[in-house]
Amino acid sequence: MDVLARLHPPDLTRLRGRRTRLIRRWLAAALVLAGAVLLAHPGSARGAPTTPTVVAAHDLPSGATLRADDVRLADLPDESRPAGALRTLDAVDGRLLAGAVRAGEPLTDVRLATTIPGAGDPATATVPVRLADAGVADLLAPGGHVDVVAAAEPGAPASVLAGGATVVTVGQRQLSAAKGPLVLLRLPEAVATRVAAISLERPVTVTLR
Repeated sequence: MDVLARLHPPDLTRLRGRRTRLIRRWLAAALVLAGAVLLAHPGSARGAPTTPTVVAAHDLPSGATLRADDVRLADLPDESRPAGALRTLDAVDGRLLAGAVRAGEPLTDVRLATTIPGAGDPATATVPVRLADAGVADLLAPGGHVDVVAAAEPGAPASVLAGGATVVTVGQRQLSAAKGPLVLLRLPEAVATRVAAISLERPVTVTLR
């Protein structure tokens, strides 16, 4: 005789209840596991083709020199990869960011400044300078060389703060702003500190070389 047939109705109800709870637990565990897989590999879990893509490992400021711990590779679905997305870590090692990026954001070719001589030199630093004349920034391009000039003080002429600075990148110009956009300049570290300090006190511009 079947075991279930010998059970009293209360026993049969309890047995069926335990079986139902067990099935629900297994289903819940399977759903959690599936969700974890989708979170870790969203594209591959759905069968969509993916490509290794360089993404920021943490928030990075504009002008930062990229190092190994600043980036990582992530498999992104091809349909959601931005145009120009970089595929190898070697492509960004030692390069300078032309704009700030958020953690997890894919890095594209336009996010990197033109290769700057001496960018990886620890004796140099990148300093942001806001130009007094917005029109001057339109004449600048990454890789160009300029001299940084501070406006005259009472009783003193204008002075050259730094010669031969390398333009890393030029920020977006704001039409409503009275001053020009931020310009990132690569300079010897000691000179960069002086330029940064004086640019906070006096209007600054550049002359092209």
